[in-house]
Parts: sequence; C-alpha cells; structure tokens
Amino acid sequence: MGKLKFGLYGYGKVAQLHAKAIAASGRATLVSVCGRDPGKAAAFARSWGIEARATPAEMAERDGAQAVVITTPHPLHAAQAIESLAAGLHVLVEKPMALQVADCDAMIAAARSSGRTLGVISQRRWYPSCLRVKRAIDRGEIGAPLLGQVIILGWRDEAYYRSDPWRGSWDKEGGGVIVNQSPHQLDLISWFMGPVAGVSGTWINANHPYIEVDDSAVATVNFRSGGLGSIFVSNSQKPGIYAKVWVHGGSGASVGVQTDGGAMFIAGRSGVAEPPFNDMWTIPGQEASLEAWKREDEAFFSKIDATWYFFSKQVDDFAAAIEAGVPPSVTGEDGREAVKIMEGIYRSSAAKATIFYS
Repeated sequence: MGKLKFGLYGYGKVAQLHAKAIAASGRATLVSVCGRDPGKAAAFARSWGIEARATPAEMAERDGAQAVVITTPHPLHAAQAIESLAAGLHVLVEKPMALQVADCDAMIAAARSSGRTLGVISQRRWYPSCLRVKRAIDRGEIGAPLLGQVIILGWRDEAYYRSDPWRGSWDKEGGGVIVNQSPHQLDLISWFMGPVAGVSGTWINANHPYIEVDDSAVATVNFRSGGLGSIFVSNSQKPGIYAKVWVHGGSGASVGVQTDGGAMFIAGRSGVAEPPFNDMWTIPGQEASLEAWKREDEAFFSKIDATWYFFSKQVDDFAAAIEAGVPPSVTGEDGREAVKIMEGIYRSSAAKATIFYS
C-alpha cells in the first residue's frame, strides 16, 4: 500500500500545522483541501501545491483522497465528520471530537456503518513524558490508579479572542476553556484513569467580560474503576503558567506530567514555550530518574518543531492502523471520554447535579 492520501477540511491556523505534519509523514500525503470559503480554500491550496474542492466527496472523487483531517471550529466537527464518512473517507478529527456525547455517538455509528476509521487528534499522547506515565500505570507500578488531577492555569487576552471571529461565543466556539484549552488534558486523564462514569462541576467567567463563555471551571469526575478525578482549569491567570496531569495510585506512589509550561500554546501564533516533562514521580527506586528524563526531553524537543511533530506521529499511527485493519491508538470511543467530562461540566453546572454516563 502506498501513502494514504489525505485531504483537509478547513484551512485555518491549525490546518497549516496539519499540512506540515502530513508533509513530514512517512505514511501520508496531502492532496487537497475543502471548506466553506472558496477563496480561502484556494489560497491555502496554492500555498501547498494541492487542489481546492468544495466538499469531502469532491476530494475523494477528483483527487483520490482516502482520509481527511477536520480542523474547523468545534461546533462543526460532528456534521463534517459524518459528511466525510458518508463520502467514503476515513476521518481524523481535531479536538474536541464534538460538543455533546450524542454527537460523538452519531459519529461513531457513522464510522461503523461506512466501514471507515474514526480517530481524534490527541497528539500529546505521543509526548515521551506522557508515555512514561501511561507505561508506569499499565505495568502496575503505582497500583490501581485511584486519584487523578488536571490543573491548567493560563491566560488568554482580548487580542486572542479577537483573532478569529468564532472565538469566545457559544454558537461559534461552543464554550471556552473547557472545550478549547482543556481537551488534551481531559483526554490524558481519561487515558490514564479509564472510562468516565459521572461528572459534577461548575464554571464561571472570572475576568473576560468581552466573551460569552467560561474562562474557569472546577469539577469532580467519577471513573468506572472507582477512582476519582479533580479538574481545575482556568484562562484567567496571567501570564500563562502551566498545565499538569497527575495520577496517584493505590500503592501510594504518584506519577505526573507538566504538558505545557511558560505560556500556553496557541496554534498558529506561538511555539511550545517549554518542553513537557515529568514533574512528579514517587515510584520507589525511580525518583532519581526525573532529572535525567528532563534533560533527555529537553534535548529531544530542541531537535524538533513540537507545534506539528506529534501531529505527524499520530498521522503515521492512523495510516498504519488503516493499512493493518486495526483501530488507531486514539479512537472515536476514546475521544468520547473527554467529551463526557466537557459536556458533563456544563450540564452539571446548569442542573446543579451530578451527570452520569454509560
């Protein structure tokens, strides 16, 4: 099998990063782009030497596209994924997968009925520091994962929210810090802790009067395993500090990763300020590894462009899974778990009650 032919649905800032990732992939090639604005799609296509089309079906029929990466604003993901699957394309959708669990279910059902593969962008799973956490949990080195923590303290200024017309509104973005800045860490905590059973949370807009949506939220998550999670996320703290995911096990040992530091990453506007690193590790006999791992990760990140490198790793994984006829590392079902937490916070805040999920 040759390289998997990809199209892009969307032509904005993050689409540029995905184009770079696909160009660097050993298993994929970019053939076309589509979107609602023909002029913007054509300009993007010229810059990459590809074709501009009106629909995913045209990308499949005229360019031989076999898969698509959806990079559009969050409220569009579900309908565009289903449209692309119906056109016979495999779909890799940017985070968050959708805004409601029901939409995730519809996307998963569409993938099954079409016989195509559905995956969700979660490139931080390929960070070496995140892989160490997952391996330690899978090996039983902390016992059963009983307590999980997500902490995000960052800042978004007015210029950020004015940089795209869809930012900061319910109808165009679908939410604030919960749906935009938090999904990667929510994905990691569900990857580490397992499926979500219930969510109790609330949100506020602390100091961004020029937007409609949340800039801060707190929540408690119940996992099916019996474990608990604590979620504390905010865009209201200057100048942008860090994002952390920690897991504490039944043995009393803990592992963790700082996924973002220095300043929060903004696709198309900034680089990765500080390499992610393991900032908590109390497995007996392994505590001294932290400094060596940090030096190793700093050296590695100095050699790559982290804004798109890990997208490329996920594209390679997705293409290899399709060739082998197996699920990709991040499935639609995986993406659904992060959406449970996101949707659960909004629903719980409105109902003032815990929201339970199957």
